Amino acid sequence: MAGDGELRRSLGFRDLVVYGLLFIAPMAPVGVFGTLDAKSHGAVALVYLVATVAMAFTAFSYAQMVRVVPQAGSVFAYARVALGKGPGFIAGWMAMLDYLLIPAVAYLFSGIAMHALVPSVSPWVWTALAVVITTALNLRGVRAAARVGFAVLAMEIAVLLVFVVAAVVVLLRDGARRDWLSPLVGDGTFAVSAVLGAVSIAVLSYLGFDAIANFAEEVTGGSAKVARAVLFCLVLAGTLFVVQTYLVALLEPLSAAELAAEPARQGSAFYDAVDTSVGWWLHDLVAVSKAIGAAFAALAGQAAGGRLLFAMARDRRLPRLLARTESGTPRPALLAAASVTLVAAVWAARRDDGMDHLVSVVDIGALTAFTLLHVSVVAWFAVRRRGGPVSWWRHWLVPVLGAAVTVAVIVEASVSAQVVGVGWLVVGLVVLFVQRQRHGHGQGPVSGQGQGPRPGPGQRTADVPDRTPPSGSEGGPG
Repeated sequence: MAGDGELRRSLGFRDLVVYGLLFIAPMAPVGVFGTLDAKSHGAVALVYLVATVAMAFTAFSYAQMVRVVPQAGSVFAYARVALGKGPGFIAGWMAMLDYLLIPAVAYLFSGIAMHALVPSVSPWVWTALAVVITTALNLRGVRAAARVGFAVLAMEIAVLLVFVVAAVVVLLRDGARRDWLSPLVGDGTFAVSAVLGAVSIAVLSYLGFDAIANFAEEVTGGSAKVARAVLFCLVLAGTLFVVQTYLVALLEPLSAAELAAEPARQGSAFYDAVDTSVGWWLHDLVAVSKAIGAAFAALAGQAAGGRLLFAMARDRRLPRLLARTESGTPRPALLAAASVTLVAAVWAARRDDGMDHLVSVVDIGALTAFTLLHVSVVAWFAVRRRGGPVSWWRHWLVPVLGAAVTVAVIVEASVSAQVVGVGWLVVGLVVLFVQRQRHGHGQGPVSGQGQGPRPGPGQRTADVPDRTPPSGSEGGPG
């Protein structure tokens, strides 16, 4: 039994992958396919292939740091240990923007989709109902939510498989509308700059795989299992994205140039291709799957956000009430995350431009946190040399390239997103200053004096108190 302030270990490898894939969503490219196809000059499958490689740097950095700091809070805990309490707080503060608002976007998407199916019920009602149902599941415990999430994920993958089979049948029967290699090489006007511009948007489809690291204190079998799950989830999601965008590009009745000339048709391009090639029944099946899947993507995001609030509260960076647990579940933190998400989602659902407002701000927090994650890898392994011999590619090349990717995406973000991100950062710096003045906390790298759970007898982690010993070498994923 887990005591007060402790999380219960009950998750296996499959559960971790379920949470990661739920948060990402197996058919995440559906909404952005048209935009990416137009921007990349038809090389949309190549875009997702490159994006998977680009995000692999971040996944690898997570896999390295979760072995060093196998705690809830992920990048907050990593930056706290490698860079100091101040940078750790900022990393957690910026990640909070992601973990509290991405679920709001998912809930809103679910509400809008359900309203389209049942117009007599307002979108905000469906949105609020989705928040209530998934919050109730999360409050029952991480294992119960994972079981329900597995069923929903199986449904989403089944729908994706139906699409793949139907698309292959149509392509074999009627042939492709575009050249068979065009999704990988473009429409004849290939440009590296166009592909990279689309990649900066496509990487946002992967946000969520990092949520797995927040369950490090609830997994059985050690942190190596978390590292493997992070990498496996990214590779699997990338494979699904490449396959579905390759197939739908071959079914797309409009060329990439025509989509670029008609931006209004980009948002529905995936559905239009399915309608004209396969039939309305698959369109409706995908729409229902996306509506249900979005709500459970929010469930995974809410669960991860609750763990982040719990970890920051345990470190006395947020109110201590949020560090309480009941039967091994951080219920106060989950309720706090759900409350913020509910307000944001319902507010947006009652506005015509609500989705645009939410989407424009949610990504900056995650990308900033990813950047600090990469800096933490360099600081811990290469600068402080705390993980054994320094590897030039694991401890320098991978994190530097990973940081270059995340910074490039931040630079390419909309001005409104950048303004909100800077504003949120400024508020976080003010909060940090007030905390330092009030409590006088040191800002240097942590050396065993943190607020996390103490290691058990015979257990050891790299200068961070935790109940989970590293599994295998601390130098990186095996």
